[in-house]
Amino acid sequence: MDNFKELLGEFIGTFILVFIGCGSVGVTILFGWFGSLLEVAIVWGIGVALAIFATRKISYAHLNPAVSWAMTLAGQISIKKFFLYTISQTIGAFAAAVLLYAFLSNDISIFEEANGIVRGTLESQNTAMMFGEFFPNPGYADELTVSVHLASVMEALGTFLLVAVIFWLVQLKTLNKNLLPVLIGLTVTLIICLVAPYTQAGLNPARDFGPRLWAYFSGWGDAAFPATQYGFLTVYILSPFFGGAVAFYLMRFLKRA
Repeated sequence: MDNFKELLGEFIGTFILVFIGCGSVGVTILFGWFGSLLEVAIVWGIGVALAIFATRKISYAHLNPAVSWAMTLAGQISIKKFFLYTISQTIGAFAAAVLLYAFLSNDISIFEEANGIVRGTLESQNTAMMFGEFFPNPGYADELTVSVHLASVMEALGTFLLVAVIFWLVQLKTLNKNLLPVLIGLTVTLIICLVAPYTQAGLNPARDFGPRLWAYFSGWGDAAFPATQYGFLTVYILSPFFGGAVAFYLMRFLKRA
């Protein structure tokens, strides 16, 4: 029962953060409701904070396989629980994408027709980006050239910063624990401002793969994935895991030094 409760918490929390975060990207693309990257980043940060507040009493509120992996290395959870958490987080992200699409599908179709976008073509990444991420961010494609190597570094760096901050905050004995979700949300906001022009700042394999998989089955097909072969795997899945692991080993070194 405890395991089920924890897995449900990871599902709900990831659902909340993805629905709010991807929703902010969706309404910006379709309606221009947010006028800057900072505004979208703030909404993402709020989504993360709310998701942690909502689920921290029923699970560890990792809501991110890269965080769960770092906590597995730290001995907080078992390898079995890591895999179960990852599955729950990914399903939660997928479910959030399904609901978001249910709300926005008609508006997406209108937007595509108005802008001459054929879903499934390379150009349709301009709408697929509300689900999975791309490098460079389609909104900055005219300004930035981002290789798979640079994108991988940016995702690893962003996740490293996030996980390092989480470890640092958790070990502060004088910190009011009610501030943890807010501070982690603010951290996500700041990291997005740094990383998003390059990669849309996934920082979370479940957040990326769940919605991307839904986009694939909803008509975007191969356009739901970056044009670079295996780019989504190296940039949005492996790199966050690597960044989270480096954060753990660095914090452990500093604690022992």
